Amino acid sequence: MKSVLSDNFEVFCKIIGNKNADANKTALLLHGFPESSYSYHRVVEGLQSNFDRIILFDFLGFGMSDKPLDHNYNMMEQAQIALEVWESLGVKGGHLIAHDMGDSVATELVALSNERKIGNWFSDGFQSITFTNGGMVIELAELRVMQKLMLNPILGPLLSRISQYKAFKQQVYSANGSDRLDETEVETMWTAFRSGNGKKIGHFLINYLNDRYTYQNIRWLPALKDTTLPIHLCWGELDAVAPIAIPEKLVNNICPDASFTRMTETGHFCQMDNPDKWLKSILDYYQKN
Repeated sequence: MKSVLSDNFEVFCKIIGNKNADANKTALLLHGFPESSYSYHRVVEGLQSNFDRIILFDFLGFGMSDKPLDHNYNMMEQAQIALEVWESLGVKGGHLIAHDMGDSVATELVALSNERKIGNWFSDGFQSITFTNGGMVIELAELRVMQKLMLNPILGPLLSRISQYKAFKQQVYSANGSDRLDETEVETMWTAFRSGNGKKIGHFLINYLNDRYTYQNIRWLPALKDTTLPIHLCWGELDAVAPIAIPEKLVNNICPDASFTRMTETGHFCQMDNPDKWLKSILDYYQKN
């Protein structure tokens, strides 16, 4: 289904299970870059053993959502889009599970929650926040060559237009840090990323990395330090782009009360790379808390 936003953009979203489930039985999933909600397809069935309702959507510019040209894509807007989607679906709260770029959106949502700037419609609030493999401490991230080139204001637009699947695949496997990814899933990721206007906006979408540089120390990490929400850091140890040093720093210096799960034999695209380990790690946390 499509959710129409206040600015008339359409965002693809999907509800699995009981659309009226309570907040403590609702999972709210946020995908990463250059992905879409498809990234969770291997784990949705397993999540249903713990959650009565699962809500997924594609961020603006990704997957099957609208991909406007010359748009200022940023994490603040994507956080507001998440809230608009959930409000349109009658969500009053839930457990937030984020990955990669979605981690940045989730930290902005934590900041808004701390500031009490989420509307009364979200009366039950976030029950917990789970972060998985993302560059939440950007100075510790090991950006891939293509990521750096796409951030270049001159090269970025050119690369958006001429990028080929072969280079995309190499960068995905390089970032993952493991060869366990099924190539058919990489092909689907590529197709979803490039569909519609996708081939023209990649350099806009990757600006989420610049948002990390801008807001990490002045807003997002302080929000994690100040929140009283339960935090779970769940990390694939083989990740080559967002290494295990990131959650280690977070739990040692920012949110010492957070639960920390290390996923062995698991790379960056953890829910596709090792779905069984991802599910066990996620569900063990919820069953213990």
